[in-house]
Parts: sequence; structure tokens; C-alpha cells
Amino acid sequence: MTEYSSGDPHRTLELLWGDRARPSRGPRPALTLNQIARAAIEIADADGLAALSMRAVAERLGFTTMSIYRYVPGKAELLDVMVDTVNAESPMLEQVEGGWRAKMEVCAREEWELFHRHPWVLHLAWHRPALGPNGTTAYESALTALSGIGLSDKEIVAVFNTLYGYVRGVARASVDARLAERRTGQSEDEWWSSRERFWRELADPQRFPTLNRIRNSGAFDVVEMDFEFGLERVLDGLEALVAGRSHGGTAEGGAI
Repeated sequence: MTEYSSGDPHRTLELLWGDRARPSRGPRPALTLNQIARAAIEIADADGLAALSMRAVAERLGFTTMSIYRYVPGKAELLDVMVDTVNAESPMLEQVEGGWRAKMEVCAREEWELFHRHPWVLHLAWHRPALGPNGTTAYESALTALSGIGLSDKEIVAVFNTLYGYVRGVARASVDARLAERRTGQSEDEWWSSRERFWRELADPQRFPTLNRIRNSGAFDVVEMDFEFGLERVLDGLEALVAGRSHGGTAEGGAI
């Protein structure tokens, strides 16, 4: 299930951009917002968003639940802070040598790794971002890497969304496969082995000749989608667009 940011936007922006160490009321702070966010991230990394609650965070830190509310109004706002905290792990592409493609390759692979370190992020709606400083800085870095190569502003956004959407989609499939094995105790190979009857009795080669030919060739032996293969094909397509612009194609200006 996808979760949507539903916290108070004004309070969230204060938490993300203001003094993140100061509680809203009470005596001298014994915690920082960063400590709370890190504890919450550890819980979500280990057991998913279903295990995350203000009480669970408080217990992990050795404080009362009410003491956590002095820093964060609720779980919705905490999720926004958590997302922006992990967004600090996104690469700064200005530090990557090479052209736009080299930078986007680094961006894609780093985001792929980030999603596997923090799989719960995949269950949050990415089209409604937290709008924190770390996420905004990473987004600025990516848009800058795509600027000045002949694309219009709309195309810059579309190119980034295409690449990010691919990485996120394949990461979700990969994470779901690992989660299924963890929760059921059954590997992908074991799952398919238990359904051997499908191939033996139901997938008639006369009715499904292409499916059987590809299966017999061993092409289905790869359990996870080939991230690198797909990444290269997406980048090839985007590179063709950029090359077309540099050879006289027109780009409509204007930001969306």
C-alpha cells in the first residue's frame, strides 16, 4: 500500500528547514530531531512501515511517547523527516566526472542502492515529496546535470522522471521479491518448483509455443529483473533524444 504525506504542511516545513534540534515546548531538550528520525529509520529498515509508531520510536530511544511528541507532532510529519534524512544519501552529481549520461548512471545506481537500504521509501508516494533540504538539493543536482545539453525545461523534467521511474519500479519488484521470501520462508526457486505441474500439464506447448521455447532456453532462470540491462536501454533512448537535439532538433522552452 502506498502512503501519502498527510501531515501539517506548515509544521513539516518548519521541522525540515527550521531549527531541527528544538522541541516545541518544555524543558531543555534531551533529544534531537535527527536522533528521532534515525531511530525511526532503523525500525522501518528492519520491519517496515507497519512496525513504525511514535511509541516504537520512543521505546527504541528509551523515552516516553509523549516526550517524542515534543519534537514531532505525529507519524505523518515524522515520515517526511525520515525521507529527507535518507535523501542525504543521494549523490551530488557535480562531483561526478563525465557528461550527463555518466552522471545519470551514478544517480540511478545510487538510488537503486538507497531503495534496497531503505525499502520502505518505495511505499511512499514520490510525486508528493517531503520538500526538505536534502531532497531538494539532490533534485537540484540532477536537474543541473541535465541542463545545457539541448533539452527544454519540460524535457529535463521528463527525462529525470523517466529514469527515476524506471529505477523505482524495478527496485520495487526486487524488494517485493525479497520480502516475499522473507515472509513466506520460501525462495523463488522453491515457489516455482512447487508449481511444476503448470509446465508439465497446463502450459501446453501447442498453445503456448513461445513461452515454452523461452522457458526451455533458460531465459527465465534469472529471478530478478536485469537492472543494468534496463538502465542501459533507458539511457540509450534518452541519449538518442539528446543527440537529436544537438543535430538540429527543436526544443520547446519553458518550465512546467
